[in-house]
Amino acid sequence: MTNSTPGRTSPLHDRHVALGAKMADFGGWDMPIEYPGGGVVAEHTAVRERVGIFDVSHLGKATVAGAGAADFVNRCLTNDLRRIQTGSAQYTLCCNETGGAVDDLIAYLRSEEDVFLIPNAANTAQVVDLLSAAAPDGVTVSNRHDEFAIIAVQGPRSDDLLRALGLTTGHDYMSYVDAQRSGQQLTVCRTGYTGERGYELVGPWDGATEIWDALVEAMGPMGGLPCGLGARDTLRTEMGYALHGQELSPEISPVQARVGWAVGWKKDTFWGKDALAAERGNPTRISHGLLVTGRGIPRPHCVVSREGAPVGDVTSGTFSPTLKQGIALALLAPDVAVGDTVTIDVRGRAVEATVVKPPFIEVKPS
Repeated sequence: MTNSTPGRTSPLHDRHVALGAKMADFGGWDMPIEYPGGGVVAEHTAVRERVGIFDVSHLGKATVAGAGAADFVNRCLTNDLRRIQTGSAQYTLCCNETGGAVDDLIAYLRSEEDVFLIPNAANTAQVVDLLSAAAPDGVTVSNRHDEFAIIAVQGPRSDDLLRALGLTTGHDYMSYVDAQRSGQQLTVCRTGYTGERGYELVGPWDGATEIWDALVEAMGPMGGLPCGLGARDTLRTEMGYALHGQELSPEISPVQARVGWAVGWKKDTFWGKDALAAERGNPTRISHGLLVTGRGIPRPHCVVSREGAPVGDVTSGTFSPTLKQGIALALLAPDVAVGDTVTIDVRGRAVEATVVKPPFIEVKPS
């Protein structure tokens, strides 16, 4: 079934429709939210306990190529690309002059002359435009959004599933290997957005259906499931991972979102450095986790109060299938501390919660 207005579609769109997926708009793309047979909870549980696969081909893809490409990217984006070596990937941010996050993205260091970027779907064009405008002679920035598909394989049995397809597994977290399958080249990176052990496969747009079909067939005996963006959201919220447009935005900085660990503070320069350095020791608000102790499911924009006075707003809120209770991420006043009791205004009803430090669940070794 579908409840969406058709937008851009991934190369796997027909597969999702054939499986009866509930489709909806996400960043201008018509993407699966959940599949029949249990929906978000079943898909979430499959990833936590076994394995699940996600079509995330809506994510952007861009290349920065030419002499000095890596140095150029390092002068623009927040994280220090010199912390990693060729064959590794890195979480980083593209910030504006006031320190707000234009986007958060993954940078693959392929060589000193070749950096592959995966921005968020809705922000790809802006990131490419900003980099293109700043690029020196000899460096070319290309938007390659529709050239590559991305399939995420997540869960404790992700290695088993990829080995069933003859793909290399077991490399270090945030590293990647290039592989061949059925005549097409795949990049297999140990990344993910669920907190579980997992990989993301980046390959040619027109070869995505062959990989997807092989994964679906091989994961059946493992109890694996195709998963939609609904489960992706509950999984990442349980881990406290930031989502651009909610925990991060042009008005919300990485300092406020608690992703300052992805800022190369010792670098000479990057976009937004002065503003972020000034904010670093004195943010006006900071992201916290909220564990609901009453009955109710918080949602974005719900007002959070302490002792009757507003102290912030929910940025992400959901029902945790693992904990079977409501959880949320919220931007709160800097004097709010872990352990404080707060209330969340959920449709006019005060729901009690405790301020906690994410993740909300025990992190399994990756």
